[in-house]
Amino acid sequence: MKRKIFSFLIIFTFLSVSFGQETEKQEKEKDKPVRAPWSSGILIDQQTSFIPYVRTFESVIQHRFGSIKSDFSDLFGIYSPGANLRMGFNYVILKNVQIGYGLTKGQMYNDFNIKWTVFEQTRKNKMPISITLFSNFAISGNSDNAYGDDYQFGNRVSAFSQLIIGRKVTDALSLQTAASFTHYNWVDTGKDHDILAWHLGGKLKFSSQSSLIFNFDLPLEVKIISEQREFINHPKANLSIGYEVSTGMHAFQFFIATSTGIVPQDIIANNHNDWTNGEFSFGFTMNRIWGF
Repeated sequence: MKRKIFSFLIIFTFLSVSFGQETEKQEKEKDKPVRAPWSSGILIDQQTSFIPYVRTFESVIQHRFGSIKSDFSDLFGIYSPGANLRMGFNYVILKNVQIGYGLTKGQMYNDFNIKWTVFEQTRKNKMPISITLFSNFAISGNSDNAYGDDYQFGNRVSAFSQLIIGRKVTDALSLQTAASFTHYNWVDTGKDHDILAWHLGGKLKFSSQSSLIFNFDLPLEVKIISEQREFINHPKANLSIGYEVSTGMHAFQFFIATSTGIVPQDIIANNHNDWTNGEFSFGFTMNRIWGF
């Protein structure tokens, strides 16, 4: 009888230790976010799910040259007087929550924005996608005369909101799609105050630091929110294709893009360049992050 009790205790102890080790192993193997689906929080013109660590400060420079159709007269738009520039600054106030400010030369937009990556894609696919919310409002610095006879300060305000869904498909390929809503308090006659748009973007990594990148922004013709009987002067789609090099703390993107706008609502509402006619401009984006 004593032998049976002794054997039972040994078996029970062995099972308890094994179960405890398995539980500890499972706790150690918790599902984590995928590694670096994007190298930067900006993909040419679009936002991505990437947000640095808490208390990280980021500076961003976004530049558009003039149209490449001008040939050698201004070196394919590089020396064009119509070039556009945005200087931006971002700060991560909470985990996966970032706030930012930027000033853009075109229409002298002052933009204030917030981005929240609500869900991150995980390595074991318990969460197969990332879901990110982005929103901004911008105040134009145009002269009062640009808003007609009935000028009010509110005429300067515009807003942009976006839902972004992304996935790191393989170690080399990341894709995202998004839907957005753009609103302008004041527009010229023949334009809509509100526009819905669809977005697509991607990155194909071909070395440890280099990637091919693209994005596509399509303003949609939605009758239910349009103030026009016909979509005669509807804004054009924006297509951008480029190259990115990333060193972790820096990201540099060089590309060609249809739109000369930089603030997202400007890209959606005011782009009338047609990529099918080769109406592109060179551009670049540079960002640098600091941890505090």
